[in-house]
Amino acid sequence: MTTADEPNIKRGFILRCWDFARELWQVLIRPSSVFGLGVLVLAGFAAGVIFWGGFNTALELTNTEKFCTGCHEMKDNVFAELKSTIHFTNRSGVRATCPDCHVPHNWTDKIARKMQASKEVWGKIFGTIDTREKFNDHRLELAAHEWARFKANDSLECRNCHSADSMDITKQSPRASVAHQRFLFTKEKTCIDCHKGIAHHLPDMRGVPGWQ
Repeated sequence: MTTADEPNIKRGFILRCWDFARELWQVLIRPSSVFGLGVLVLAGFAAGVIFWGGFNTALELTNTEKFCTGCHEMKDNVFAELKSTIHFTNRSGVRATCPDCHVPHNWTDKIARKMQASKEVWGKIFGTIDTREKFNDHRLELAAHEWARFKANDSLECRNCHSADSMDITKQSPRASVAHQRFLFTKEKTCIDCHKGIAHHLPDMRGVPGWQ
């Protein structure tokens, strides 16, 4: 085979691929000679229901604390830290789980967050934070990503449980009462601005804007 023949070979291959795709499309759009239209519609509907049910089931399985703490990176680090906070054990017995704070509750934002989580799978595969030392080295970066997300959505996950409209500031400490009235009620700041580290240990905060 000479070099001059290569363009013809490539052109022939492309044409064969195009012919195959065109024939396949004709088969897909051609009315069935075996099954009636009603049967096909019902079969498509059933397949859609099965797919949607399976998709949502899988989605909800990934929104459980058991799933979140299935890897030792989370179980031995942030989940272990959560256990010592009021979000895990308190007098009311109401406990926040990992998805309550880290997975958006509305469907579209939840899907977007799941797509972002693909980076976390990549990190798991390559052992980015598979030791305590590596985790602490990346702690500020990891925390900054979540702080930015909370800041962008006005601490939506916090507000799912803590409503400013329902706060009884007379039962808060003077410092908390003043801060909430001055910053939260006026929307000058959002929850995460003042409550970093409320559920997990803080990284080295030197250089973080607004932190002393």
